[in-house]
Amino acid sequence: MATSSGTSSGSSLLRNSSSSEDLDPKLDQRKRKRMISNRESARRSRMRKQKHLDELTAQLSQLRNENNEIMSKINVTTQLYNGVEAENSILRAQLSELSHRLDSLNEILSFVNQSNIDGFGAEDYQIGGEYDCFVNLRSCFNASNQPMMDMVMY
Repeated sequence: MATSSGTSSGSSLLRNSSSSEDLDPKLDQRKRKRMISNRESARRSRMRKQKHLDELTAQLSQLRNENNEIMSKINVTTQLYNGVEAENSILRAQLSELSHRLDSLNEILSFVNQSNIDGFGAEDYQIGGEYDCFVNLRSCFNASNQPMMDMVMY
């Protein structure tokens, strides 16, 4: 009996080994297909990554160009602003000087008018030379472009 159980178990081993031999080529073929598929998938993934990297590089270049253009425009605008600001400062100084001149002329005019009201005529004052503008304001305006303080002395 020992022989029969040994033969049966031996034939069973033979059958198992022959079926595993049949499965090995199928498994090897599946492994190869999977390896090929994985390689192809990895190649496509690398290609997508490279394409994405190329797109990002192009976008970076475009954004740098736009940034340079914007910076140039900002520099030009800043220079124009500084020019306008300097001109504005000059105009403010001129406004201040002209306002001071106007105040002085109004004060002179008020003094002349007050003198005429009080009964004194302008001819009663001995005025001469550059101070004639007390009597004739038109001569003050036609005077040289000297500051008012040089033309009028209190």
